[in-house]
Amino acid sequence: MKARRRYPVLVEPEELLNISSKDVVLIDVRKEEDYIQGHIPDAVSLPLARVLESMDPKQLHGLFRSIGVDDASKYAIVYDDTFGALAARVAWALEYIGHERVSLLSITYGRWVSLGYEVEKGRGKGKSIEQVSVVDDTGINADYDILATYDYIQAIIEGIKQLQQGKETNSNSSSSSKKGDGEGKVLLDVRERLNYLDHHIPYAMNIPWKAFAGEDRILKSVDEINSLLSYRKISRNDEVIVYCGSVGTLSGLSYYALRLAGYTRVRLYARSLKEWRSLNLPVEGFKNAHYWDLSAE
Repeated sequence: MKARRRYPVLVEPEELLNISSKDVVLIDVRKEEDYIQGHIPDAVSLPLARVLESMDPKQLHGLFRSIGVDDASKYAIVYDDTFGALAARVAWALEYIGHERVSLLSITYGRWVSLGYEVEKGRGKGKSIEQVSVVDDTGINADYDILATYDYIQAIIEGIKQLQQGKETNSNSSSSSKKGDGEGKVLLDVRERLNYLDHHIPYAMNIPWKAFAGEDRILKSVDEINSLLSYRKISRNDEVIVYCGSVGTLSGLSYYALRLAGYTRVRLYARSLKEWRSLNLPVEGFKNAHYWDLSAE
């Protein structure tokens, strides 16, 4: 994987106010009607639903270009009013098409309002995006190192199986005995515990996304996140593949929690269990496990 994250995962409100608006494209990913009712001054509207229409880097590049992220010098800062999950998915899409200058606002729009910061109403810079044309490959350097696909995960599962078979035939193996780290890779399911216990991708471990979420901020502190990951024996040397139940929003927020904590080998399975189940790929579960039975992994 190439070195990334030259810009902070989180931008504080005070920092945003001190950044020249000409250098920033502030992106509001809520529904357009919510944006019109009120938004952070100078923000542009790009509802998450538009970003989810395609995984084609050329299509995404055209979409972001249409709101002003038209070259590598633009600094994109993304926010929502849904605990950061929608914003995280859009920010990840920007990184996926190779745009490195992207951060999340550390608080939601609702928190922005409650703190008394200025807001504006109406369409402002938000123009309806009727149709976005596909652009050519010029200037697009998609970062496939942050994307996990179903076949990539299938290969991991096969690697874990082989690792376990090797342990059964060689009791002196020096390999780690932790489930989920075949070939140094960890599958991380961030859905609620009961959903995970009911069914999940084979060999995945579970840390519900709420464990990463802050109270007044979209993410907990670096120390808190690192403590959690250390307790669950997820090493900085591991490659962590995060997924959730549908389109990669909750797992997108967890992706940035790992990045905030300094983990550099992180991938998002953006299509998550929605795709996995539609392809009739195998799942496993613990039907008789208790809610907090951590041994059921």
